[in-house]
Amino acid sequence: MVPPGDDARERSQATQSSRDEEPTATRLVVFCDGAVEMHPLPDQGTIVIGRSTECDVRVEHPSISRRHAQLVLGTETTVEDLGSSNGTRVGGRPLRPGHAEVVPAASVIELGSVMLALRTAGRVAGPTIPPPPPTAAGSSGPMQAVLRLVDKVAPSGLRVVLLGDTGVGKTLVAARIHRASARAKGPFVQVNCAALPEALLESELLGHERGAFTGAATAKPGLLEAADGGTLFLDEIAELPLATQAKLLHVLESGEVTRIGSVKPRAVDVRFVSATNRDLEAMVASGAFRRDLFFRLNAIAISIPPLRERVEEIAELAATFMDQAARQHSVPRGELSRAALQVLERYSWPGNVRELRNVIERAAVVAGGGTIGPEHLSLSAASSATPHAPPSVAEPGASASDLRADLEALERRRIVDALARCHGNQTRAAEELGISRRTLINRLEQYDLPRPRRDAK
Repeated sequence: MVPPGDDARERSQATQSSRDEEPTATRLVVFCDGAVEMHPLPDQGTIVIGRSTECDVRVEHPSISRRHAQLVLGTETTVEDLGSSNGTRVGGRPLRPGHAEVVPAASVIELGSVMLALRTAGRVAGPTIPPPPPTAAGSSGPMQAVLRLVDKVAPSGLRVVLLGDTGVGKTLVAARIHRASARAKGPFVQVNCAALPEALLESELLGHERGAFTGAATAKPGLLEAADGGTLFLDEIAELPLATQAKLLHVLESGEVTRIGSVKPRAVDVRFVSATNRDLEAMVASGAFRRDLFFRLNAIAISIPPLRERVEEIAELAATFMDQAARQHSVPRGELSRAALQVLERYSWPGNVRELRNVIERAAVVAGGGTIGPEHLSLSAASSATPHAPPSVAEPGASASDLRADLEALERRRIVDALARCHGNQTRAAEELGISRRTLINRLEQYDLPRPRRDAK
């Protein structure tokens, strides 16, 4: 790959126009020095990548060796480093020269400082991206490698689909893509496709003219027009009704939007970033999502892993959320005890980063600026492997002291949860527990729980 210039820009533009065509083969996407290239690959066979003119895929970059690595394509894809000078990495992990390793569906391949991704049947096997807030970047090696790729994808103009469970931070990643793109000074418009009823969704996206329907007293531009010159983030894209999918497809193909009640199209220049927690390919197969729309939105897919797979980031994220809680709730900034961190790291986090933020926020308020211990954490017992989770049934043969300890642990947990739900308001927590405020204070002293600040809200 030559340094970006007129020829590189022409190739990039050709790539951008060709990506809207329904793919018929596997392609290798190469991100190098600001340029993006797609190389068609066979369904099976061995592909050698390097600077040499004899390589199947030639990448002209100083960090690439003459024969750098090879891909073996088949029922699964493997990559092998051929003794390169600057190494080969998969998901941020270096490969041992001469050792073939399977490329997971959600991994990025790095050859020197060049990044690669595989696109098969309309889907690019993208990297895993951490969803921390802007002030807490992923601290692990694979996360840093992926963030570098995000910064390469952002200025390319490619349409992106973000995949991942609810709460992993897809909105934060979409905003990062926008900020690192050439459209950063333009608008970043977000629409939750699942939050709007079908009758309103079309009007919100396309806009409408005065009198287009009952209640349309004035003309209103839609979100597509509002995003002109910027980025439109379609969250929960899988929830779009089929009729709306067809109209969105027309916008993607023509670059024009027609308001409801109008016959005059308006040109719009919008970059699309979409997100979903559902399997779009399965929906395409079942007819619930349009195949042509899927291909046009999905120039590159980026899979964001759940928090339980990024345990090493929990301490970093918790510290950030403690800072935020201190500012938002006017409580002193406390510390997270080692025991509490161990509890957080053993938890499965079904609600991902969003759940962690809520847990830390409640704990910071209940602790009132003191050290946060396991007793301040309100976690789902069904998803927790922590020792402080109350038992649902006593073990056969349990002694009276064991039963008493179990009941005390249950009561302690209920008090902590009630205070968290009431944001530290002791009067309201006592009412919820069905006890007097004085009894609640006695229980706090009995269980050595800190009393929340009087001004906690």
